[in-house]
Amino acid sequence: MVFFKRSKSNKENQKGEKNEICNKALKETLGNTAISTLRQGSDYHGLSGLAVEFGYLYDIDGRGIEALFKVTTEMGSFYFAVQKGSLIRLDFSEEMFAATTETFLEIHG
Repeated sequence: MVFFKRSKSNKENQKGEKNEICNKALKETLGNTAISTLRQGSDYHGLSGLAVEFGYLYDIDGRGIEALFKVTTEMGSFYFAVQKGSLIRLDFSEEMFAATTETFLEIHG
């Protein structure tokens, strides 16, 4: 299932990468999709304490949207990635989230 198709922009950098971290609509779509996934299991009971934090969110030429983010609920933190148009739930720790974000931003930021 493909969630996001690549769109061209005049603001792309030389590498064909566009930082989408300020794209509120895209972040809401990704967050809502992840929350919908959590609602299907036992990791979510309501909106109390719900937060979504993005490590990175890029639109990369030839690859599409790439993102790493976490959703925090009253049940804990849950980590997600977007790659090749798919939302993937990760088995990550906070340390892995921080290290992966830092490495990605060093390469692409």
